[in-house]
This record gives sequence, C-alpha cells and structure tokens, in this order.
Amino acid sequence: MNWSGITVGYALSGSHCTFAEVMPEIKRFVDAGANVVPIVSNTIMTTDTRFGKSEDWQSQLKAITGNELISTIVQAEPLGPSKLLDVLVIAPCTGNTTSRLANAITDSAVLMAAKAQMRNGRPLVLAISTNDGLGLNAANIAKLLVAKHIYFVPFGQDNPVQKPNSLVARMDLVLEACEAALSGKQLQPLLVERH
Repeated sequence: MNWSGITVGYALSGSHCTFAEVMPEIKRFVDAGANVVPIVSNTIMTTDTRFGKSEDWQSQLKAITGNELISTIVQAEPLGPSKLLDVLVIAPCTGNTTSRLANAITDSAVLMAAKAQMRNGRPLVLAISTNDGLGLNAANIAKLLVAKHIYFVPFGQDNPVQKPNSLVARMDLVLEACEAALSGKQLQPLLVERH
C-alpha cells in the first residue's frame, strides 16, 4: 500500500512496558510515507517508570514523527471537525482505555481522538495490552469487537501460565492491521499465539 498522503493518528496509552516495542512500528508508518500525528495519554506526559522517562518518550515520538504531541482533550477535539485522520490506531491500548472507550467515557486526548474518529465513521484500530483481557475487561473487548469502524491488531495471551488473563496485541502487525482497516477489513487471524 502507498501511505503517501495518508494521515495516521498514532495514540499511546499507559502500557509503559510496550513503548519500546511500538516505537519502531511508528517509524514504519513514517518510512512508508505516512504523516503520523502522535496522540498521548496523560501518563506519557507525566510518568517516569522503570521502562523509561516521560521526557525521553516524548522526545522520541517528536523525533520519529516530526510532529508535536497532542496531549490534551482541547488539542484533540478539532480532529473531529477537521477530519484530519484517515486512520487512528491506539497502540498500546490499555485495559483502562479499552473500558473507557467501550463505555463512552472521554477523559483524555486519546479517547477524544477516538471519539472524533468514530464520529467521522473512519477506522479506529486497537492494539490491546492489558493484564485483565480475559478477566473483567473481556466484556469491554467484546463490546468493541462488534462495534462499527473498530478493528483490532491481532492479539493473544502473552504469558498464559503466570498471567492467564493477560492479552497483548502483536505490535509488529500494527501497520498491516491499519492497512486492512482502511479497506474496511479486520486483519486475520484475530486471535494469534504470542511468543
């Protein structure tokens, strides 16, 4: 697919352990010719963890995309009327973000961008990363699986023995899932084994 002329909203929520895995995927979009607009949750703007400092993740996102971060609801709201994004991906999409999206709660830049994308009937792609995907969040994932214009990056259990409820998307398939979504299709197989 030719990504030239396509604007990708790339939103990250607070699964900090996944950030190093998704940064090369963001670069894949840029290398393919897409304009990538980074959208981040509050935790990325404020939280240092053992996986890295907030400031470093912010700098890396700006350097890869060449764009400023959208980090507030006010900054994200114009995405709806402007119809800027051809496709929006939330990767990683935490259990917290999944549950809020499934229950129509808009309390962050990431969720406002998702609401804007759904308002416009354009594809929203979720790359889940949650320790309770087969627990309480299973109901929220199920609600989103049947929602119009919402697609998933194929996912599976990342550690079935020690964390049997945990589900994580194959982040290396984010670009392919977005390509399928732009054609109105769910990338298959949806349920995959993770190694």
